[in-house]
Amino acid sequence: MKEPSRIGDRSTSDVVVRLRTQEGRDDWFYCHSPILVEKSKYFADRLSENWPTCQILDSRNCVEVYCQESQFDHHVNFLRLLYVVIHGSLEDIWHGVKNALGILRVAVELGCPQIVAACVNYLEAMPWEEAEEEEILKIIPGMGLKAQPILARVQPVNPLAVLKIFMSAIKFATSSPPSPMNDLKISTQEQLEYMLTEDDDAPLLTADEEVKLEVKECVKGLFTRFNNMLEALLCEPVESAYEKWKMLSFQSYLSDLSWACQILNKLEIMKEFVNSWVGASDKMVLVVEQASSVAEIVETKLKVVEVAAKVLEAIGYGNVILPAAKRLHMVKVWLPFVRVTKPLIDSATTNGDDAPELKIDGELWQSLESTFVSMVLALPSEDQAEILTEWLGNEHFHYPDFTEAFEVWCYRSKVARRRLADILGNHGMADNTL
Repeated sequence: MKEPSRIGDRSTSDVVVRLRTQEGRDDWFYCHSPILVEKSKYFADRLSENWPTCQILDSRNCVEVYCQESQFDHHVNFLRLLYVVIHGSLEDIWHGVKNALGILRVAVELGCPQIVAACVNYLEAMPWEEAEEEEILKIIPGMGLKAQPILARVQPVNPLAVLKIFMSAIKFATSSPPSPMNDLKISTQEQLEYMLTEDDDAPLLTADEEVKLEVKECVKGLFTRFNNMLEALLCEPVESAYEKWKMLSFQSYLSDLSWACQILNKLEIMKEFVNSWVGASDKMVLVVEQASSVAEIVETKLKVVEVAAKVLEAIGYGNVILPAAKRLHMVKVWLPFVRVTKPLIDSATTNGDDAPELKIDGELWQSLESTFVSMVLALPSEDQAEILTEWLGNEHFHYPDFTEAFEVWCYRSKVARRRLADILGNHGMADNTL
């Protein structure tokens, strides 16, 4: 029985493959024309009678192959693979994604459909590191249809599939799952926000009415459960209402509501949430104030402030329109709470090793201050006067700083009669009461 041909067997070879690089590398490989011709179109062409420049070297045909230095080893591996009897896949001989990708490029260049198919099957099935994926995305699209299966995992997804996974994810993210699933919930919330974010690429999901309705319903359910907890805490004896596990659950709800505000803002559907928060504000402040007499709840207070800041911002800058009475109520509820809470949180973050680890948005207090100023200046002037009077006589008057609001109020008040008289006079509506 005749032994199979082996690459490098000089005694039986009839072809020399000469690999050369621009850097001057020049290696010879003793090969066999039947194998080269059968498996590679490149070699079949150059060893045919139609290729007049085929050189004779040491009584053998010589085929020169030029390549870049970085691709040299891949060409060597390709030549060796030509001698492997290919039955199905070759998982054991690729030695990783990078190596298989290099061999694939050579196989495409030298026209070897068997090795191309084997490389494609391997690369399609293997996990990729980020750098490998970037390299694949650079190389594979230019290789034609035969290599396209590799890109199946990075192809654009059917919009219906995106919608289904979004709907499933929003339900889970707002379902208040048990604490052991907290990490999964947070990850899901992050991805939902990413799906709706427009950055260098368009959002993954188009927020149509169906999407907005589902988000509103899910957040409504989340807020209902939160409101039920508020009422339960107010009804229970203080000793049992503020047990540690209940406070942790309370904080979890607040974290979910803070995240929900981000989603609602992106979809421009904050109105229902704001109205719900307005309705629950008195109960919320009461719950937190009662808890203060039982245990240290600085972190809980911070989470309350973070959600309140998002709601107040939506009101203060006109993203959600509320009547003056509700806007005044929100200022009167949350302004005192924030004034007292800020020093507690500032103190907790500067008290050294014993302080709780708080993650605070560096712009939180400045943003809240600007929001309060905007809300106050949008109120009727009599209400502004009441708030400013209280501010000037309050021990916490340094935050928020209403200097700007005071200046604007003084100017408006001083010129109010003249400006209004001018306006009415221009319209022929002079009022003798002015």
